[in-house]
Amino acid sequence: MLRFSLLSILFLLWNTGSAQFAPAAGEPGSTAIWKDSTIFKAWATGAEIFRGPLQVGADSLGVASAGEPELATGAALSNGLVSLGDGGQAILTFPFSIKNGPGYDFAVFENSFDGIFLELAFVEVSSDGENYVRFPATSLTDTTWTIGPFDYLEATKLNNLAGKYKAGFGTPFDLEELSSFPELNVNAITHVRLVDVVGSNQNEFCSRDAGGRKILDPWPTPFPSCGFDLDAVGVIHHNDPAATQEVPCSKYQVYPQPADVFQQVVIQDEIINFTLLSIAGRKVAGAIVLQNQQGFQINTSTLQNGTYYMCIQLKNNKAIIPCIVAH
Repeated sequence: MLRFSLLSILFLLWNTGSAQFAPAAGEPGSTAIWKDSTIFKAWATGAEIFRGPLQVGADSLGVASAGEPELATGAALSNGLVSLGDGGQAILTFPFSIKNGPGYDFAVFENSFDGIFLELAFVEVSSDGENYVRFPATSLTDTTWTIGPFDYLEATKLNNLAGKYKAGFGTPFDLEELSSFPELNVNAITHVRLVDVVGSNQNEFCSRDAGGRKILDPWPTPFPSCGFDLDAVGVIHHNDPAATQEVPCSKYQVYPQPADVFQQVVIQDEIINFTLLSIAGRKVAGAIVLQNQQGFQINTSTLQNGTYYMCIQLKNNKAIIPCIVAH
């Protein structure tokens, strides 16, 4: 069974033309996460693939055939990829269940070579392998025109769709968005399912977003590697019993949020180390940390607007706290 959030759908129906989402990897404000980011703690270890046709409506052409299921496991850009075909699916499993932590919880990697030729997929999660909940996807791509086999898309028109970013950069997802579903335990996600978007502009074949709009991507692409090309799924927060305990960020006082010029973090525990990371997982230079008895203060005046992560290593545990900077 698959469900959407009614609140999310109503929100997406609001203002279909002017909303803009995060831009392509490497641009200011992008949410793309580089494959080597230290925030990734695990990768998918199991994959089951259900191939879709080379071209929906032309079943005589056969199904997608590029890649084997095991190529969807392991780290991104490490061992190849597997193509889903039109409407095909992939179900990924993991060594430990995924949990809802601060900020994004996992990311999906596709193989777009330039960040504008984008093949998309819906993302669904389950905590029992039977009941799936889909992240509410949004596509604001102009449907007046058809997107041909080699045409391009704008990342700023897409949200909650895997494949938004180029190879090596994951599209992240936050389980907090799905926390209202009683049949889903967002702190024990066992399965991630990807469903290829059929980017046709034809009513009988097209995929639609949570607001009922057509989702366009390059179509038709009747090649063995057609449809969404799954590279990997990386896990940011999971229930590894051997991992260092992660302290809920609610235990600490963090203000203001979003940060203006300075951000205060009040912590009573002994601080061993502090690192500020970009959303792509890279250490941020230029953030001045002034430590005192109550915690520390970050000078964010030199940082670009966007989301960062404060990684605080304490004496017996650690805390990862999202930091939103908006001057």
